[in-house]
Amino acid sequence: MSAVDVTRSSTVALRPMRWWDIEPVMEIEHDLFGDESWTVAMFWSELSEHDTRHYLVVEDRAEIIGYAGLCAYPEESFVQTIAVRRNRQGEGLGARLLTALIEEARRRSEPMVGLEVRADNPIAKAMYLRFGFEQVGIRKGYYQPSNTDAVLMVLNLNGVNPADWAGNG
Repeated sequence: MSAVDVTRSSTVALRPMRWWDIEPVMEIEHDLFGDESWTVAMFWSELSEHDTRHYLVVEDRAEIIGYAGLCAYPEESFVQTIAVRRNRQGEGLGARLLTALIEEARRRSEPMVGLEVRADNPIAKAMYLRFGFEQVGIRKGYYQPSNTDAVLMVLNLNGVNPADWAGNG
């Protein structure tokens, strides 16, 4: 790790996402996802669901450089989103966010965590595989308007067969 990376990593912190974070989060959202971006209203809705949602931002010197969210119901949880600014990708921030979401799912005694990832995103798929997620299905044309397939993946947290979960979503 170079001296620059050490300096950067020592200033990076995770914290809960709040309503005032939506504007800088939307900048990242639009840059990364374009026409398939979530809307401001979608983020407001997610943040209002205190019992079933857990959203985080990652900051560096008070600048939001990434965000992630978990939806957790009894018996199932889902990674709703993970994103990191383009100029900060490759620093392990996505993995740090994912680790925090998995820890939250464990805290809530969830049996597994599911997610959809774009079929054309090999970097994200590789990260999920490193964390132990398994591919259990494909959702044809899931991402719109690009009509890109989603790969359905699950992480078994306590002995549940991922194949049993695959039909639920």
